Amino acid sequence: MNRVFLTSLALGAALFMVAAHADDYVLTLKDHQFAPKELTIPAGQKVKIIIRNQDATPAEFESSDLNREKVISANSEITVFVGPLDAGRYRYFDDFHRDTTTGVIVVK
Repeated sequence: MNRVFLTSLALGAALFMVAAHADDYVLTLKDHQFAPKELTIPAGQKVKIIIRNQDATPAEFESSDLNREKVISANSEITVFVGPLDAGRYRYFDDFHRDTTTGVIVVK
């Protein structure tokens, strides 16, 4: 195989990998606060949300609205799939710090 073909093949593979992850959404948990506080996702689609816990203590992503509950170890991340959802606001919280660590997913 020639060098131009291999370079094109590698570039195509790299672009495919970027496109395959373009619809991932990220929530970060640091100092017992979610960022962003409001995460906007599209209605009618299944969505992958990566939740990164940057704290030195475990947390729990919980949402009665989304019917999800998952522990996130300290300094680690989890993946949660939601949807397809109707337009609206879906609340979530860290059950270990329920009074201060909250957020909302806005579906449009």
